[in-house]
Amino acid sequence: MTAQRLQGKVIVVGVTGGIAAYKAAHLVSALRKQGAEVHVVMTPAAAQFVQPLTFRTLSQHPVITDMWDPANPHEEPHVYLGERADLYAIVPATAQTIAKLALGLADDVVTATALATRAPVLLAPAMSDTMFEHPTTQDHLKTLRSRGYRVVGPEVGWLASGKEAIGRMTEPEAILEEIVSILEER
Repeated sequence: MTAQRLQGKVIVVGVTGGIAAYKAAHLVSALRKQGAEVHVVMTPAAAQFVQPLTFRTLSQHPVITDMWDPANPHEEPHVYLGERADLYAIVPATAQTIAKLALGLADDVVTATALATRAPVLLAPAMSDTMFEHPTTQDHLKTLRSRGYRVVGPEVGWLASGKEAIGRMTEPEAILEEIVSILEER
């Protein structure tokens, strides 16, 4: 990899509540190594899998888990980060988050940031095979693609359920390459 391919770029990473949330830490680290300024927003469910301190340490920026926390460094963090972002990546993107995005719901900092940004949005779905293959999930993804959202994965692989099937989140290295590709298109 060529070093510093993302120098000067602001990448916001939205982390949602799935077991693949631990892989988002690897992505944040890889983005930083490429020179990106990285900010992380998390759903409360994501914090059940990976603590915000992990992302604060890796990104070197405060992590937003609650839009209305008086300790937030910005009055409206979803708007501030949405406006600053060159790209917004939601990693992992759970079925719930995908549904909320498709319906325009913004009841947490991850979904609110998606509505507040005009930057490209990249989703990295991760869920059980039955959830991913459900017609509702597929309809929501189709809706989001029609609105310009980009989707990477999921892959066939070992799932938390113990079976091998579609639903495994794409590896952080491949997500990084997709981010670089999207930004190079702009």
